[in-house]
Formats: sequence, structure tokens, C-alpha cells
Amino acid sequence: MTGADGGRKAARVVVADDQTVVREGIVMLLGLLPGLEVVGSARDGEDAVRLVGELDPDVVLMDLRMPRCDGVEATRLIRGRYPRTQVVVLTTFADDDSLFAALRAGARGYLTKDAGGDEIVRAVESVLSGDAGLAPSVQRRLLERLSETGDVAAPEPPEPPEAPDGLTGREIEVLVLIAEGLTNQEIARELHVSTATVKTHINNLFAKTGLKDRAQAVRYAYAKRLVRPRAE
Repeated sequence: MTGADGGRKAARVVVADDQTVVREGIVMLLGLLPGLEVVGSARDGEDAVRLVGELDPDVVLMDLRMPRCDGVEATRLIRGRYPRTQVVVLTTFADDDSLFAALRAGARGYLTKDAGGDEIVRAVESVLSGDAGLAPSVQRRLLERLSETGDVAAPEPPEPPEAPDGLTGREIEVLVLIAEGLTNQEIARELHVSTATVKTHINNLFAKTGLKDRAQAVRYAYAKRLVRPRAE
């Protein structure tokens, strides 16, 4: 993020965790990290939703297991009411069920609580730049789950896919690379274009397809058979 003077602007963050010691520890850690400013902390999901409405943060670091309103439901409410604010899940639990429930609710990143400061900064920067703040291992698990649960079509004999929703050939190329887990910078290198050009293609293909984030783009690419699950 950049400020009005062209300098780098700190990302405004809200931390949500029901355990006071954990929440205060995360707030203290974030206060030491460059490029982040903690503007509020919430003790549960309801508190998180309220604070987002009051403070308009850039990112919420969201615990999943909380009373009254858990992190998944809070994420769903925040992304529905305040779509400018991104959500990065920060949890002790690295199980697939919580991961995919959070992603379906609109979370853009996923970190476990043993993540280091550098990992947290990278995840926040990624979601604010339009990328998914997911570790490569998490992206692989996402693709595996899509294949296993039947959310994508079973492999069929290859045939040239028709361009869905009016996508151009270049937009399909970008979409396929997103589905393969590449970042904007990696896509730019692969296609020999600038990162700004990649972002323009992503904005255009999202507008044409109604997609909201990269997790939805992965599902879309497989559902439209633009890419296929790899055979074991």
C-alpha cells in the first residue's frame, strides 16, 4: 500500500482471538513488524465484525475457534458487509475442514499460529496486492480437495476448451496459471509481461466471470475444464 505522498503506508490490522494471552501476544508481535499497524483487537467473531465496521481495517487476522460467532461465520459476515477488508486466518488448527470452510467464507490467506513474523507480513502483503496469502502446500491441498470432493469435473479425453464468459486467450492463460498456484509476479515472468499487466488481466477476467478471489478462480478453472486434475 502507498500513501498520498507516494510512501509506503502501513497496513491497518485487526486481530481476533478469544484467548487473551494469545491475542495480546499476537498484537505485541505485529507491533514489532514493519508495514503493519494494529488498530484493534477482538475477543470473538461478533466483536471482530463490529470493529471492522467501526475501524475499516485493511486486514483481519482471524482465529477460527471462538465463542458466540466463530471465525468462519465472522469471515462470511465481514466479506459480505465490508468487502474492502481482507481476512487472513490465523489458527492453531491446520486441518482441511477448517481451512476450506474459511476459504469458502471468503478468507484470502491462511496461517498457523507458529508462523514467523516474515510469513505474516508476506501473507498480509499478498492479500492486499490481490494474491492469495496461502503457502504452496495449502494451495496443493486446495487443488487435491477440489478433485476429491467432486467440485471439479472428472478427467475426460482432451479437447480444446471453448472460451467461457467471453474471456480472451490471454485471460485464460492467466487464469490457468492462477489455478496452478502462481503469484502475480510469477505469472508476469512466465508470460513476459509486467505485473501491472497481469493485474489488469485478472481484474478483467474477474469482472467477466463474477469471481471474487483466487480461491474461486481455481474452482472456476477446473469446473470449466480449462485445467484438469492430475492423474495419480
